[in-house]
Amino acid sequence: MKKAALALVLLFLFIIPLTAQAEEGGTFTLSPFIGGMYFDGAEDINSGLLFGLRGGYNFTKHFGLEVFGAYMDAEDEPTKHSLDIYHYGVDAIWQFMPDSKLIPFLAVGAGAMTFSGNHQLNDNYNIEDDGTNFALDVGGGLKYYLSDRWAVRVDVRDVIRFDDTWNNLQYTVGLSYLFGVKEQQKAPIAEAAPVVNSDCDNVPDNLDQCPNTPCGCEVDANGCPLDADKDGVCDGLDKCPNTLVGCGVNTDGCPVDADQDGVCDDRDQCANTPVGCTVDERGCPSDSDKDGVCDGLDQCPGTPVGCTVDKVGCPLDGDKDGVCDGVDKCPGTPVGVKVDKNGCPEFVKVTMDLDVKFDFDKTTIKEQYQPDIEKLADFMKLYTDTRTTLEGHTDSVGSAKYNMGLSKRRAAAVKNYLIKHYGIAADRLTTVGYGETKPIASNATEEGRYQNRMVRAQIEKVVPKKRK
Repeated sequence: MKKAALALVLLFLFIIPLTAQAEEGGTFTLSPFIGGMYFDGAEDINSGLLFGLRGGYNFTKHFGLEVFGAYMDAEDEPTKHSLDIYHYGVDAIWQFMPDSKLIPFLAVGAGAMTFSGNHQLNDNYNIEDDGTNFALDVGGGLKYYLSDRWAVRVDVRDVIRFDDTWNNLQYTVGLSYLFGVKEQQKAPIAEAAPVVNSDCDNVPDNLDQCPNTPCGCEVDANGCPLDADKDGVCDGLDKCPNTLVGCGVNTDGCPVDADQDGVCDDRDQCANTPVGCTVDERGCPSDSDKDGVCDGLDQCPGTPVGCTVDKVGCPLDGDKDGVCDGVDKCPGTPVGVKVDKNGCPEFVKVTMDLDVKFDFDKTTIKEQYQPDIEKLADFMKLYTDTRTTLEGHTDSVGSAKYNMGLSKRRAAAVKNYLIKHYGIAADRLTTVGYGETKPIASNATEEGRYQNRMVRAQIEKVVPKKRK
C-alpha cells in the first residue's frame, strides 16, 4: 500500500511541472468515474466496483495529458479472499473534433497496478500484500458536453500488466469538468465627444442640411427626409409607402379614397362606387355578366344576358321553370312542366284505347272489362276537354241489318255504363254502329268471330311533358 501511494504521488509531481509550463490559454479537466474490469481469465480474479479520479491538462485543443488513480475491491476466485487493487498512471490523450459537443478521443499511457491481500495465481504464483507490477494501457472513449464546462465521459482501456503478460479490459463512465479558461479582457472604450442633434435624426447639427426634421423620418446622409413615393410624407412616418403619383394623401401618407374602392379620389372616374364592388383601374365597377349588379356584390356571377335579377344579382324565375324572367317567352308555365330553352312547355301525345268484347248476340258488359272502362273514365276526368266515339261491331252471323242494330246497342251499352257509373257527360260520348262491316279477324273461326264482337274507342290528348 505504501508503494502504491508513493507511485501516485510521484505521478502527480511529474504532471504538475508540465501544467505549470503550459502555454497561456490551456485548460484543466477533473473527471471522477466509476466502472469495472474484466480480468484475464488465467488470473482467476472476480471484478468488483471500480472508482477513481482523472486530472488532466490540455496543451492544445487536440492534445493533453492525464494523471489517474483508481481503486477496486475485488475477490480472489480460488480462495474467495478479498483483494484491494490500485491502478494509477499517466495517459496521453488525443481528441478528435474538439469543437463539437460529442468528442471522441484515443488514450495511451503507463503506470502500475498494486494488489493488496492474498491472491493465489494457479499453483505456482502467490501475491501477498502490496504486490506492484508495471502496466500499460491503450484505449479511447467519448465525451458529450452538456454545457460549456460539464460533459459525460465514457472510457475503455486494455490494461496490460507485466508481472507476466496479462490483458485486462477496464470500462468506466463518469463526469468531466473543464476549468481554467481565461477570459479575454476588452480594451476600455474611449469616451466620445458629445454630439448635438437637435432634431433627433441622428445627423449632428454641424452636418445637418435639413434642420427641424420631424422625429421618425428616415433621412439621407445630409439629414434631409426621404420620400420614396413623392407624396409629401417622409419615409418612416408614411404608413402607405408606394402611393401612386398624383394621389392626394392624408397626414399618414395614405391615399384619400372616399368610396373605399382602392382607387384614390384624384384618379377615380366613378365616384361613390358601392362598398364591396370590384373596380377597374379607373375606379369604375366591373360587371362581367352585364346584369346591373357589380362583381364583388354579385352572388350569382355568370347570369345569362337578358335575365331579370334581384338586388344580389341572382336571376328571377317567377314560374320556377328554370328559365329566368326576361328570357322566358312563356311566363306562367305550370309548376312541374318541362320547358324548352325559351321557357315554353314541351308537349307529348297521350292515348287511351278501349276494347270491350261481347258474347254472341249479347250487349251485356262482362265483369272482366269493367276495369278497362274505368280507366277510360279516369282519363276523361283528368282531361275534361276530351271526347270520344264508341264504335260497335259484330261478327257475320245473322243478317247484316240485324247485326247493324246489334252493334249500335252494344255501343250504347258502354256509353250508358260510363254515364251511370262514372258520371261522364253524355255530350262527350258519341256512339256509332258498324255491324259486321269492319271485322278485325276472320269470321270463319269461333275465335275470330269473338274478336269481332266488340266496342272500341280511342282518345288522343296532347299534354305538357312533366319535368323529371
